Amino acid sequence: MFDPTRLAGDTVSAYISTGKMPEAPADAPIEWLKPGAAFVCIKKNGSLRGCVGTFTPTRASLVEEIMHNAVSSAVNDTRFLPVGDEELASLEFSVDILDPPRQVMTADELDPKVFGIVVKAGSRLGLLLPDLEGVDTVEKQIAIAKQKAGIGAVEAAELWRFRVRRYEPVPAGGNSGPGDE
Repeated sequence: MFDPTRLAGDTVSAYISTGKMPEAPADAPIEWLKPGAAFVCIKKNGSLRGCVGTFTPTRASLVEEIMHNAVSSAVNDTRFLPVGDEELASLEFSVDILDPPRQVMTADELDPKVFGIVVKAGSRLGLLLPDLEGVDTVEKQIAIAKQKAGIGAVEAAELWRFRVRRYEPVPAGGNSGPGDE
């Protein structure tokens, strides 16, 4: 079974070792060869180590989107130093595949456990994935997304929501596949 978290980890390992993006796997299932949006997050010892993604497709396939976002999470997330070779064995990868965002008219249409959000004011845009630890209210979700975008707390903003299929590291003996949506 195709495992996008393994794809992310193998891509980062190859990139860190060689400095080059590896080729996309030729045996990916057809549904992964279509364009799609994805976020790749990296954790080390349970703490965030990098997270980069796209909310609309930027590559020819979802496989390529995951690979490029995995490398960006490892070396381009400005909140962290680039991942070093000595860290590779201690990293865990999660992959969120995003459905296209849909605009909502009120915050009543949001649920931080179910939907990720995009807030937009002019050219400023902030995104927050769903079901994040410590983000348990719509108000908090909107506030964090606005802060990420540089949108004032009381400033008007468009609201968009999206669902994800979350793939997380599989514990030993576990099943691979999407986590709770």
